[in-house]
Amino acid sequence: MALLYTLLKIPARLALPLYCRQYRVTRKEVLQSKGPLLLAANHPNSFLDAILLATLFDQPIYSLARGDVFANRIFARLLKAMNILPVYRISEGAHNLNSNYDTFSACQEIFKKGGIVLIFSEGLCVNEWKLRPLKKGTARLAISCWKEGIPLRVLATGINYHSFRKYGKSVDIQFGQTISSTALDLNSSEGHAIRQFNECLHQELRPLVDHLDHERDAIKKHPVKQPMSPVLRRLLWLPAFFGKWIHAPLYYPLRAVATKKAAPFGHYDAVLIGSLMLAYPLYVILLTLGIYVITEQVWTLLTLLVLPALARLHVYWQYESKQMLA
Repeated sequence: MALLYTLLKIPARLALPLYCRQYRVTRKEVLQSKGPLLLAANHPNSFLDAILLATLFDQPIYSLARGDVFANRIFARLLKAMNILPVYRISEGAHNLNSNYDTFSACQEIFKKGGIVLIFSEGLCVNEWKLRPLKKGTARLAISCWKEGIPLRVLATGINYHSFRKYGKSVDIQFGQTISSTALDLNSSEGHAIRQFNECLHQELRPLVDHLDHERDAIKKHPVKQPMSPVLRRLLWLPAFFGKWIHAPLYYPLRAVATKKAAPFGHYDAVLIGSLMLAYPLYVILLTLGIYVITEQVWTLLTLLVLPALARLHVYWQYESKQMLA
């Protein structure tokens, strides 16, 4: 099981610079954290939120995801192999709620072994720039662990994107201060303890999450760290343009599928980037082999390196163009 997670993490780390113009992490030392640790995050961008954190953290992360995606038995096994566990809501059937106890027990075992779990405290994913009301799941998981004597720390985690539709995006990940059992009165009623926990978590999370009305405001809030000079931008225009169109046969069909199938449900960005991460290595290999077969020149194998470099260049160039127009 752990092998698939490890294997997928390698290309994900390599691919991150191709899809993100820049990503900034406050308190980078947190990425080397050991458990027991519960990452309590906002949820603006579907499973891309989990991919980013799982890619950046040194230690493996177990993520909690909506239970209905586990309906297919084969898909459920694949998700569990990627360290993803189900959490059911009342909207997915009251008969499934008892399965949450199994998930909580699995999380407790992970924490006892010094592991890290990611939970999205808002419950639902919505593409917007604000913190939504917190559900009770995070509080119930944390309180159940503390009552079992597990020294769990809860870390507020804010994930912010400059756009939910544009590639070459800027991402800011901010970490707050940890919440421990000492912040709550565990001898009070369950309802009181949950409200107390959510108040603490909300106070930690709110400053970490963008509160904006429009994408253009998000673009302005996430400026390029080291912008290109005007001269360099002109010099790189042609290779950046070539980088765009050499990847067009892969990008535009996947974008069309994501637009049709995923955009109505708020998963466009995650589906597009996730599919590109899986398909891009194969695309580069096949294109390189095709050029080699046609030319029969060994030097054409350098295409394996040139294509990702052109993709990265276009991401840089495109992001700065959007920034200037914002």
